[in-house]
Amino acid sequence: MNALPLIDLKDASSFPSRRVEAWKYSDLRRHLREAPAPSPSATVPLVGGGPFEALGGEAMVFVNGRAVGETQMMVSGDKTVRLRLISRAQGTGHALTARISVRAGAKLLLLETHEGEGSAWVAHNRLELDVARGAEVTRLVLTDEPADAISITQAMVKVEAGGIYRQTILTTGAKLQRQETQLTHRAQGADVRLDGVYVLSGERQADLTTVVDHVAANGLTSQLTKGVVRDTARGVFQGKIVVERGADGTDARMGHHALILGERAEVDAKPELEIYADDVQCAHGNTVGNLDESALFYMQQRGLPADEARALLTQAFLIEVVDRIEPEGAREVVREWLTARL
Repeated sequence: MNALPLIDLKDASSFPSRRVEAWKYSDLRRHLREAPAPSPSATVPLVGGGPFEALGGEAMVFVNGRAVGETQMMVSGDKTVRLRLISRAQGTGHALTARISVRAGAKLLLLETHEGEGSAWVAHNRLELDVARGAEVTRLVLTDEPADAISITQAMVKVEAGGIYRQTILTTGAKLQRQETQLTHRAQGADVRLDGVYVLSGERQADLTTVVDHVAANGLTSQLTKGVVRDTARGVFQGKIVVERGADGTDARMGHHALILGERAEVDAKPELEIYADDVQCAHGNTVGNLDESALFYMQQRGLPADEARALLTQAFLIEVVDRIEPEGAREVVREWLTARL
């Protein structure tokens, strides 16, 4: 499988344009023609420890691309880690690489937040995450950044035989924002779930792109992404599942569903399956539409104002993804975070 292109903020020639198939909906070069000036150093905000602070755990913090502590971690036993990626800049750019390896049989709850202050900055985040045999990882991502920011996150995930990996990304978008996951699925009983939610308004754009490569037999992948776009916002979903030769017995299913709540809003969806093995169960589904007018009318007839009825229907549409999050405390934090942004 060909990897998606990597980006170097110091080299403008590495910025992909719409001519690169995987970036045709998110033309980085159109928004960023020159390498940005480096962001200055900054301190961690004095107030608060991020949306997941109440859940405790060990903190792994980056501010403007610079680590406050360690840049890599080896996980044993049962651990909670709050990975905070903080941007505090004006018109500059910064990049970081974080590496987390989860040992065989270990269990990690990775609570990742993208927290933005300032304006018009560019961030490129790279996460390398290795899930060893029999390990279990839950990665929850909350992304809340300024409307004029450019933010690219590329996660490279490897899941070994018997490993369990759960991922849920929620985002409100930015000027150009991309959450990309490239996952190598070693199968042989490995179980992967990749979910996402985007809630976009104004002129914001969010791109959720995933590539899952099944390279061995008897692996499971489940994927559910839902989005809501308003005003002139743009949502992008690209999901690709590749089943290599010899990966017999693969069970891979992908679904993307979106609501368009504005005449000028846009959703671009591209689900793909590439299958080179026999005896597999693979499927994908994609729907884009409006709120159910009959349900909206029903709720208004019973006294609910139109705006409140729309908000309740929108929440009911999206909450299915949140309900798939298994750790209860983290699920409630995510639910509150999402509700506040509806």
